[in-house]
Amino acid sequence: MLNRVCQILSILSFLMVTSVIGGGYFGYKYVTSEQFKAKIMNEVLGNVQGLMPDILDNALPDVTGQTIPEFKQPKI
Repeated sequence: MLNRVCQILSILSFLMVTSVIGGGYFGYKYVTSEQFKAKIMNEVLGNVQGLMPDILDNALPDVTGQTIPEFKQPKI
């Protein structure tokens, strides 16, 4: 009876290890794929483009100051 339980636990352990290794492999392949990079880039750019008008409105001044006088180099 104990032998049978140990065999079942061994088989279950093997199945769990192979599923973790397989899931890790396919997860790594997905994360390093070009499709994943494009998906993440589109998501990031979509969020940044939504924030840009607010940031630009807050960062740009309404009025600018006087111009800087022209710097003339001395003649040698």
